[in-house]
Amino acid sequence: MTYLIADSGSTKTSWALTDGATREHFETMGINPVRDSEEDIEKIIQTFPMQEGHPSLCEGKEVFFVFFYGAGCIPPYSDVVRRVLKRRFPNAEVKVESDLLGAAHALCGHKEGIACILGTGSNSCLYDGMQIVENVSPLGWILGDEGSGAVLGRRLVGDILKGQFSPALCQAFTEETGFTRAEIINKVYREPMPNRFLASLVPFLGRHRDSDDVHHFLINEFRRFLHRNVAAYRRLDLPVSFVGGIANSFRDELAEALCLEGMKLGRILQRPIDGMVDYILKKQSI
Repeated sequence: MTYLIADSGSTKTSWALTDGATREHFETMGINPVRDSEEDIEKIIQTFPMQEGHPSLCEGKEVFFVFFYGAGCIPPYSDVVRRVLKRRFPNAEVKVESDLLGAAHALCGHKEGIACILGTGSNSCLYDGMQIVENVSPLGWILGDEGSGAVLGRRLVGDILKGQFSPALCQAFTEETGFTRAEIINKVYREPMPNRFLASLVPFLGRHRDSDDVHHFLINEFRRFLHRNVAAYRRLDLPVSFVGGIANSFRDELAEALCLEGMKLGRILQRPIDGMVDYILKKQSI
């Protein structure tokens, strides 16, 4: 019996095909039904390697179950993804859930815990071992998304342009990124997907993480995420676990921020797809 499992963000979707004994992985563009039309989602689904030219993924394998965890996959938007997947796999049972529930399944399995996403965007939840029981709304990169790549980039650019960092660090930013003040303003206010542009600036922080300015910046930003989101669950007894590239890249700074907030670090996974597969296979008792 073959399972197809997806972990989808706004930037990319990670897929795993498994029969319990073997696993095969591949990626496509990101799918977010809040942003993408049904037609756009259909095009992406049709591109992934389950068809001609990829016999290792399709020969002799009929998909019976599809589990799709995705950004923006909450009612009624999740219905769009479900329809598209059902057309692609008419004989399969299709389940579409939020990326946050997927993160909780990958990080916590069947145990209680606090699961967080720190990637281009951010989110968090209190999880009881079966379902999400509490969620502080992330509010997106303009009103919230503290600690995310987009917000780290936004606050970095603001501090650079307002001279809040040392002159040497401000000069390094200009030299390394090549962006002028006018180009930054144009990309943020006039070009599409400014959140992705801002998140693309985060590697600068990684290259200069040993400087006092950047270290304090990262600690303060992660503490803002914890204070404005995780603290609301009032469960200091539970470990706080993370998925996402930001959490993985800055795990030392994140651990320090947790310690300062009196919280316990659980697990950090850059790619939750394997944890999702493990959870589903265990639940299905393969």
